[in-house]
Amino acid sequence: MITAPSFRDDDPARDVKLGDSIAINGCCLTVVEIDGDKLSFEAGEETLSRTNLGELTAESTVNLERSLAVGDRMGGHYVTGHVDCVGQLIERIDDPPWANLKFSVPAPYPQQIVAKGSITVDGISLTVVDVGEDYFTVALIPHTLDATTLGRRRVGDRINLETDLLAKYVQRTLQFGNASDPPSAGNAGSSPNTPWSPQS
Repeated sequence: MITAPSFRDDDPARDVKLGDSIAINGCCLTVVEIDGDKLSFEAGEETLSRTNLGELTAESTVNLERSLAVGDRMGGHYVTGHVDCVGQLIERIDDPPWANLKFSVPAPYPQQIVAKGSITVDGISLTVVDVGEDYFTVALIPHTLDATTLGRRRVGDRINLETDLLAKYVQRTLQFGNASDPPSAGNAGSSPNTPWSPQS
């Protein structure tokens, strides 16, 4: 069970209800209990093992964000709340009031990251400055440093990463082709409307 303080009284998102989806450090969870100004969530073993939520302790600071409603103005990029992997902060250069951060990222996810593209770090939509075979860098403005946990992150900290949804579909299409590709020898004579059946 994860318990977090609700949104501030002056926050338009304060009217949270049971069953609502809230992203904690970029991981989408469901509100299962509301007790005054506290929200509780349940996280299964899979979630705890594949994100940094399993590393939280009492008094840990987290990023909270409600799910996007249809018709809302979007100021970043599409974030699903489905964490792809956990990376690590491997370099931090503070250049007040800015900061430049470098994160490691495991394979095969660097293939889904491009310079000047978008990536989600602990639930925060950021623009990629540079990307290599196993890392990427971002530059953080003062507001991001003040309003999120990234201002307190130190080298060695593990962070949740979600790559750009568009990049995932592009990679998938390039890897497996699309429905307009000519049929392979094993499917010669088949058409898109012909039900698939195992080859004998």
